[in-house]
Amino acid sequence: MTTPPPDALPFPESLCHRCAAPPRYVQSRTTTFIMCPLLPQKYPPQPVRACALFRPAEARGPGA
Repeated sequence: MTTPPPDALPFPESLCHRCAAPPRYVQSRTTTFIMCPLLPQKYPPQPVRACALFRPAEARGPGA
């Protein structure tokens, strides 16, 4: 099960948002965390700029 991304993506430059994994967004009262379902360290320090497990998500069609 995935959670939809928040309206304003935290760390918009992070690879996590474009990964096929897909990430889960966990919100606290003050921040949003990005949880990776593949990494043993579930909440990687953000922004992620390089990841050995990164696989690009399939391109989405118009309006997606």
